[in-house]
Amino acid sequence: MRRTIDIVVAAIALALLSPLLLITALAVVIDSPGSPFYLGWRAGRGGQRFRMWKFRTMMSGVGRGAPITGRNDARITRLGRLLRKTKLDELPQFVNVLKGEMTLVGPRPEALEIVERYTPEQRAVLAVKPGVTGRVQIEEGEESEAIPEGVDPGQFYLDHLMDLKLRRDLDYLRVRTPLSDARIVFDTAALVLRAFVGKPTVRAAR
Repeated sequence: MRRTIDIVVAAIALALLSPLLLITALAVVIDSPGSPFYLGWRAGRGGQRFRMWKFRTMMSGVGRGAPITGRNDARITRLGRLLRKTKLDELPQFVNVLKGEMTLVGPRPEALEIVERYTPEQRAVLAVKPGVTGRVQIEEGEESEAIPEGVDPGQFYLDHLMDLKLRRDLDYLRVRTPLSDARIVFDTAALVLRAFVGKPTVRAAR
């Protein structure tokens, strides 16, 4: 049932958003010549790797460097900052959903080098497909904003953010229902709308 919903929603979303996807792709190329897409390796269900689609938010041709970026990473383009803030850079991931590599709601897919650092307990998150959105993404917002300036983003993520995020993902997976997943999809749409109109996002209390 979940797979059927994924296919139907992803197909409808890609069809309805096709004008926006085209405009965004053109804007990315105009802002920074090169491919409008970034296809990064991620770990999916069972640790199987796949290419995750995103609109490119960094300058074309620069080294990718660490998989975790800070808030003022010089490689991020002017348009890229807007795409990240509004989450529009994530829209191409509906292609991954159609291909069966991702689902609508689930843990965020991590870079392979990050997954290599998981403990056996943390690897339990790989028992399900990663999602385009999820509870952690809704409640925590843009991850790079939680990383202080002047520190190594990758190391800070490993030391202070990764374990908490994985524990919250695993907690959600234990109690998830179709209704709770639908609520997360609705909240994600509301979050994107707030980003467009400039209203601050209120993080949920822990």
